[in-house]
Amino acid sequence: MKPTLFVLAAGMGSRYGGLKQLDGLGPNGETIMDYSVYDAIQAGFGKIVFVIRKDFEADFREKVLKKYEGVVPVEVVFQAIDKLPEGYTCPADRTKPWGTNHAVLMGKDVIKEPFAVINADDFYGRDAFRVIAEELQRPRDRKGDYCMVGFRVGNTMTENGSVARGVCENKDGLLTSVVERTAISYDKDHNIVFTDENGQEQTLAPNTPVSMNLWGFTPDYFEFSEREFRNFLDRDINTPKAEFFIPLCIDALINSGEATVKVLDTDSRWFGVTYSADRPGVVEKFAELHANGTYPSPLFGK
Repeated sequence: MKPTLFVLAAGMGSRYGGLKQLDGLGPNGETIMDYSVYDAIQAGFGKIVFVIRKDFEADFREKVLKKYEGVVPVEVVFQAIDKLPEGYTCPADRTKPWGTNHAVLMGKDVIKEPFAVINADDFYGRDAFRVIAEELQRPRDRKGDYCMVGFRVGNTMTENGSVARGVCENKDGLLTSVVERTAISYDKDHNIVFTDENGQEQTLAPNTPVSMNLWGFTPDYFEFSEREFRNFLDRDINTPKAEFFIPLCIDALINSGEATVKVLDTDSRWFGVTYSADRPGVVEKFAELHANGTYPSPLFGK
């Protein structure tokens, strides 16, 4: 069974400004997620599901989905802050979305096969899709048999500021924890550093695995997620900025022994438009990838 690619495209790019998911960065106006869709198809994915917000559906269908007609089956689901499990009511003053794992839950009615989750505004690279597609097509005999692609932190940096990354710790190839580090940057000697919870500067080796939100799940993940989301709401429904992130759910499942997450290595170089100053460099990289034949022009032959 071919896996599905689930694209999280409901967020606004607050640091960048505007809907960066719809920003044409390739030489023919391709968006970053167009490249992810192309690479996923090449790797063996059979369907694409997008989670978006209802308020930009028309723009999204016109600017993005038209390109995929006749190329790959596509479905769209919607994230909204009032989409909560039965018995819960969204607080009237809540304006912030409920987070990435809430977005994942929006796919439960349309995804019935193994699936990978990605951010819409990150370029992951062909090798990353290859390794996760291979892993998702492996036979499984239990629930909670998941995976993630661990990018080497040195392949995920920007020269234009700090980045947030989930630093992964693993034992025997299985994830033990993801610690969110919110301000990883280069120091004056080009070492990769962050400040820990005690205010101490720490250095990360360039090959340290980090999560770029490229996860691999089977449909039983929706059951676990709904339960954990209820637990989250019981604790934090009235905390205006609390979010239900994928690592939060994963951490609970690892700690309970209900899931294992295999950490897959890739030599892919991540890039994305975290800051507006990143945009020219990304445009240049895509132009190079078309010029050297990595990608055809236009990407989907239309």
